[in-house]
Amino acid sequence: MVTHSPGIRRNRVLQGAAAALVVLGLLLWWLLPLGEPAPRGAVTFSTGVKSGVYQRYGELLRQDLARGLPDVSVTLRTSQGSPDNLTRVATGEADFTIATADAVSNYLMEKKPGWQRLRGCARLYDDYVQLIVAKDSKIHSVADLRGARVGVGQPESGVRLVADRVLEAADLDPRTGVREVFAGIDKMPGKLQRGELDAFFWSGGLPTSAVEALADRFAVRLVPLDGPLVKQLHAAGPATTRYYRSAAMPADAYPKAPSAQDVPTIAVANLLVTTDRMDAALTEGFTRTVIDSRDRIGREVHSAQLVDLRTAIYTDPLPLHEGAKRYYQSVKP
Repeated sequence: MVTHSPGIRRNRVLQGAAAALVVLGLLLWWLLPLGEPAPRGAVTFSTGVKSGVYQRYGELLRQDLARGLPDVSVTLRTSQGSPDNLTRVATGEADFTIATADAVSNYLMEKKPGWQRLRGCARLYDDYVQLIVAKDSKIHSVADLRGARVGVGQPESGVRLVADRVLEAADLDPRTGVREVFAGIDKMPGKLQRGELDAFFWSGGLPTSAVEALADRFAVRLVPLDGPLVKQLHAAGPATTRYYRSAAMPADAYPKAPSAQDVPTIAVANLLVTTDRMDAALTEGFTRTVIDSRDRIGREVHSAQLVDLRTAIYTDPLPLHEGAKRYYQSVKP
C-alpha cells in the first residue's frame, strides 16, 4: 500500500480548496451583477415657462428617464428661462437644466454664484430668435420697432437677453428706444392679439406651440432678422455674442403664418447643463437617455429631432461632465 506523507495530503487539500474557490468565484461572477450599482435617488430638472419648448421637452424626457433610470425620481420645475435655470443649478436648487450657450457664457463671464461648478452634458437643438407681429403691422424690420411696445420675455429669461442685444445691434436702446414689456411666452401672444403689444420676441425651438396656437386664431407674420444683424452682434457685443449665428426658419415653420420664402433669423444652441457635484453614473445615464430618446421626443417636439450624437459632445463654453464623457467614450466607434 502506498502511503502519502502529511505534507502531500495537506497540499492536495489546499489545491482542492483553491479549485473550489475558483468555481465559487465563477458562479458569483455569473449570478451577481458587477460594476457600479444602478443610479438611484431624486433629481430636479429646471425647465422653462409652462407653454414653452423647454417644459414640453422636460415632460417627455421624464417619461424616458423613468424607463432608462427606473430608480431615479425626476421632478420638473418651471422657470423664467435660461438665466434663471443656470442660477438654480449652479446654486444647488436644481440638478439638471437646459440653457442657451449665450446665457451660459454670460453667466461664466459675470462669474455669478457657482459659475465654476457648471458642466455640460450635451449640445441639444438650436433656438431660433423669432420676432412676431400682426400680419397687417407696419413693422418689417427691427429698426421699425422704435417707440413700439415690444414683448421681451421675463426679466430672468434668455429671450430678454437676446432681445436686448438684437435691439442694440439695430441701434435701439432697449430702455429708451422701445417700450419694453416683460412677459413670458404664456402671456405675450394674447397681448399681441388684444392690441396690448406691437411685437414680441421669442427664442425657442421650431415650432413653438404658443406661437403656433396664436397663428391658428390670429393673423401674424415673422419679421426677418437678416445677416447684417448677426455681424453687428459679433462686432458690438461682448464675447458671448459669438454664440449667435445666421440661420433661416423654414417658410412653413408655422403653417397658419406661411412666408413666401424662408425667414432669415438668428440661432443659438441649447445645452444640457449640470454641475460637478452630480454623480457620474447618474449623469452618464441621463445623457444616454437624452440621446436615445431623440426620435420619440422629436415626434412631438420637432426641434428635438436635431439632437445628434456627433455634435452633442460640443458643449462649449462648458467642459464636459465626467459622466457625460464616459457615455461618449462608450459609444465611440
